[in-house]
Amino acid sequence: MDIRMIRIDASNTDDGDHPIGCGAFKIFSDEAMEIKRIYTLPDYRGKAVATRIIGELEHWIKELSFNKAVLETGKKQPEAIALYTRLGYVKIPNYGQYAGVENSVCMEKVLKDQ
Repeated sequence: MDIRMIRIDASNTDDGDHPIGCGAFKIFSDEAMEIKRIYTLPDYRGKAVATRIIGELEHWIKELSFNKAVLETGKKQPEAIALYTRLGYVKIPNYGQYAGVENSVCMEKVLKDQ
């Protein structure tokens, strides 16, 4: 399984140069990558770190000639669902291992050239 990961550092903060968030993606289909494991340290939540991570991942996905991103999150993560919705993701039927999982929410976004 080929997984690519990005790390965001605190280089533009007073806290020094250490990781404050990360995210990864893997091949989902011929046209889509699946975004995995978006994480921001608690002290940095609400400061657009996750938005930056997702933006970097989407840029990288487009560079690799994929035109769609899919992801899964949980119904008990309303902040994540709100973030993904704000960023243009729409709910889709649960796919793959999440099909039939009541607590999963699957989403996708068509990536357009900016």
